[in-house]
Amino acid sequence: MDQNVFDDPRITAVGLLVEAHAGLAARFAAQFEEHGLSPVEFEVLTRLARSPNNQLRMTDLAAQTSLSTSGVTRVVDRMERDRLVCRRACPSDRRSSFAVVTTAGLRRLDDVLPGHLRIIEQWFTSQLDPAQLDGLLDGLRRVRDAVHPGATAGSTEPAQDAA
Repeated sequence: MDQNVFDDPRITAVGLLVEAHAGLAARFAAQFEEHGLSPVEFEVLTRLARSPNNQLRMTDLAAQTSLSTSGVTRVVDRMERDRLVCRRACPSDRRSSFAVVTTAGLRRLDDVLPGHLRIIEQWFTSQLDPAQLDGLLDGLRRVRDAVHPGATAGSTEPAQDAA
């Protein structure tokens, strides 16, 4: 094998992305744990809170996360028991249901977000000047849209299905 292949900037780029993600994820996980949330529960709450009417169809929630539809069902079941989310029937499709963040879920997010934003600022955004951050966001969106086209599923859907 050609030793120069390991100096390929493509390998370096992906390696740096993975290392940065792992470092941030470890810091986030410790902070989420202080608030009784797992990283995936925080992701679900955040995605719901950022969606129209604080809700997403379960299939759209699965498409936006790294979870399968059965994985989303298990997480939502657990979060429903903790009263952080609830399910709501979809009026236009009886086979579908919405996951909806509850008032208790929004309160939990309110408790978590100040510390989360401090971590983001300290370890991520403050490391870049505004132009670098804009370029990074643009690049990450392009890559995300290419490798995970369902990542925004349901997030701009008209609110007519909301009950």
